[in-house]
Amino acid sequence: MSAGSAGRQASIDVLRAAAIGLMVLIHFVENLSGRYGRVDGTLGGVGGVWWLPTGVAAATFSFLSGVSYRLWVTTEVRRGRSDGAIAKTTVRRGLFLIGLGFAFNVLVWLPEDVFNWDILTLVGCGLLALEAARRMPSAAVILAAALAIAVAPAMRVVAGYSDFWVTGGFDYDFSLSDVMLGWLVTGYFPIFPWLAYPLVGFALGPDILSKAWRPVLIGGGLVAASAAMLLGWSALPSVLTGGESKAWTMFPASTPYVLGSLGGVIVALAFLHRTIDTDVSMPRPLVAWTTPLSRHSLSMYLLHHVVHLWPLWIFGLATTGEPTSLWQVAMPVAVAVSLSGIFLLAAVVLCREADRRQLPTAESLMRWVCD
Repeated sequence: MSAGSAGRQASIDVLRAAAIGLMVLIHFVENLSGRYGRVDGTLGGVGGVWWLPTGVAAATFSFLSGVSYRLWVTTEVRRGRSDGAIAKTTVRRGLFLIGLGFAFNVLVWLPEDVFNWDILTLVGCGLLALEAARRMPSAAVILAAALAIAVAPAMRVVAGYSDFWVTGGFDYDFSLSDVMLGWLVTGYFPIFPWLAYPLVGFALGPDILSKAWRPVLIGGGLVAASAAMLLGWSALPSVLTGGESKAWTMFPASTPYVLGSLGGVIVALAFLHRTIDTDVSMPRPLVAWTTPLSRHSLSMYLLHHVVHLWPLWIFGLATTGEPTSLWQVAMPVAVAVSLSGIFLLAAVVLCREADRRQLPTAESLMRWVCD
């Protein structure tokens, strides 16, 4: 789900590929086995399985979308492309991803979830925001990201966030107010605070990839701030906690979660850049196998959902008359984990073949429509 392939860095490809692996693992377990063998309750975002690293993939994807866009813009400017042409491509790609996100929700998550504001619509909105951000000083972009994080808890209180999540997932009415609130603050990946990830990625990307130490210090500071908030959570006012009793949550994206995940991905990219991009002794097969997976991250996002959800809906409809009857109860966790591993192995081969044979992909469709 990157802005383009120009100016690729191996470190970005490895980190994005790792996020794809985590995403596939978590989604397979959550959707196929989330409540398997349990009488009541759900995994609550698979948090009930302690070894699943939830919350990492989405933060990494959205952050890297900002870094990749910065690299793409820099490359296009060096090639002599006009500002107007860059703007048109950016806006078209943003709108393409938003439209694709709505279509994806209907075709994969069924029509009632068309406005659940998932990661595709976030990245699309992020590209539209980055079109404005590229004309601003980096300090102003960082300030905008900080404000998006800072006001999110209070906005959740005002919007009545918990009223939209009484069933364990985002549940809304088909009204303009509910749809807009979902986009801004109550959906799965709302603008506040999730827009901070691509903004920070765009602003700090050049420093991270130039081996400067400032972003490492910023990332470490964000992790430290997250840890401090976790320790003192019960004493913080609701304007900072959003009225949530748990300090580390992805839905909603609590401030400690945002700061910690944002700082973690900054440090991770800085570390990978200092090793993979500059150290010739690093194993090249790692880069050779992760690059195709990263290059086709949008296709993999779409495909892995189709592969494990469509059979679930079809079999549920055929056996019980209700498409979602087997959701989260279809199989044991070990089977879901095994299936995720099989999919990832097949996905790597498929991505390499797509590059070798120049097969059509979601990425090539986006370039054909938008560039």
